[in-house]
Amino acid sequence: MRLPEVRSFTLALTNMPIKHILVVDDSPTERHFITDLLSRHGYSVSTADNAEVAMLKIKAQPPQLILMDVVMPGLNGFHATREIARDPVTRDIPIIICSSKHQETDRIWGLRQGAREYLVKPLDPDTLLQKIAALSRASV
Repeated sequence: MRLPEVRSFTLALTNMPIKHILVVDDSPTERHFITDLLSRHGYSVSTADNAEVAMLKIKAQPPQLILMDVVMPGLNGFHATREIARDPVTRDIPIIICSSKHQETDRIWGLRQGAREYLVKPLDPDTLLQKIAALSRASV
């Protein structure tokens, strides 16, 4: 009986403008850069330095958007994205992959795993904010 309650909560989160974002990246520099940028633009940000920690945080407090790195120790971002996208409780949470992997095949693979967008590092702040705004408009 708990699953429908969590599902309803997740759906409610995704049907409103994006305010809470989870940043998943093993690089402290990248996490700081993205967190600072998003905070200055009014977003609430939580972070995880690997995909395993991210999965726990997502279950405990579902974000309205996930920014996911790919190359991390342990579970990689492609695999984590696939798990999130296939889980009935979390599948409605949009994911933007932010990766240094710049090949077109990487982008296609990330989108096939369930990501809504794929951005290549170094991130352009304006592009990132535009992608978040577009996803926010699409969720209302």
